[in-house]
Amino acid sequence: MAWSWRVLLALLLFAVGLHYWPLKPVPQALATSPHDEATPWGADYFPNTPLLTQDGKQVHFFDDLIKDKVVAINFIFTGCSDSCPVETARLRQVQKILGDRVGKDIFLYSISIDPYNDTPATLKRYAEKFGIGPGWTLLTGEADDIKQLRRRLGLYIEGLENGRSKDHNLSLIIGNQATGRWMKASPFESPYILADRLGNSLHNWRQASAMANDYASAPQVRPPSSGEQIFRTRCSSCHTLGNAEPGSQPGIGPDLLGVTRQRDIQWLVRWLKAPDQVIAEKDPLAMLLLEQYNGLAMPNMRLGDAEVTALLNYLEDETARIQTPMAARQTP
Repeated sequence: MAWSWRVLLALLLFAVGLHYWPLKPVPQALATSPHDEATPWGADYFPNTPLLTQDGKQVHFFDDLIKDKVVAINFIFTGCSDSCPVETARLRQVQKILGDRVGKDIFLYSISIDPYNDTPATLKRYAEKFGIGPGWTLLTGEADDIKQLRRRLGLYIEGLENGRSKDHNLSLIIGNQATGRWMKASPFESPYILADRLGNSLHNWRQASAMANDYASAPQVRPPSSGEQIFRTRCSSCHTLGNAEPGSQPGIGPDLLGVTRQRDIQWLVRWLKAPDQVIAEKDPLAMLLLEQYNGLAMPNMRLGDAEVTALLNYLEDETARIQTPMAARQTP
């Protein structure tokens, strides 16, 4: 055939190429443990910023807090009435899921961006209010040092100095300093996802899963309504919805099952849209809730009319779904 010599020539050149330019062996670094590899995310990258814990102990950011550790770090300020309480409540859920691993092979840190007001004593009261357990450290320090640290971690937004901006920075980063693997995360996502990343993927990210998954046996996924999405991302950090499981962890706010039937709807709408304003007016019910739940104020989630309506519809639907079977079982 006319083109056979071209094929033979190509095969010859390919064979010669293999002989004189063999493939390079896999670098030794790839065959070793991630902990044995050099990482650019070491002492030369991270500032060894001096900080104070909520107990007044001086520590250094790199040497004492993150070196060779799997960590979650966020920046908050205790006077925040916006996203900080939700971030803290979500991390509290993550801590509950991880259990006693927090403080052993996983460490949580919340660093104040308002060090002028957030003294160690203030941070300690904040930790007690949220029921923060061992292995989760709250920190403060010099304003310029904290700003440099935020910049180095990629969690700095120009103009957000002491929480005066309404555009709050969702500042959560998780990582493994030994391997150099870092990622930003949303504090509003599922606490189980955050816990899995901290407890599994950041520890053994190169190991294949031993689980044999089959698409045929995968469960059917039910698309959530807009109201359910709002509840799961905004409300479930602090509230449960039918906390009926034995031994289940209660929320740091009231359970919301039946709330649409127990409270005046107009009050609920106003409360969901502007809880800070309702509290400022010393509304009797708001004051009672504040007293019952350890002084934790409902944060302003900036929900619009459509979002409030969707959320209330979801809470009513869930109340009917859960309470109706319960009533049927109690009927003699």
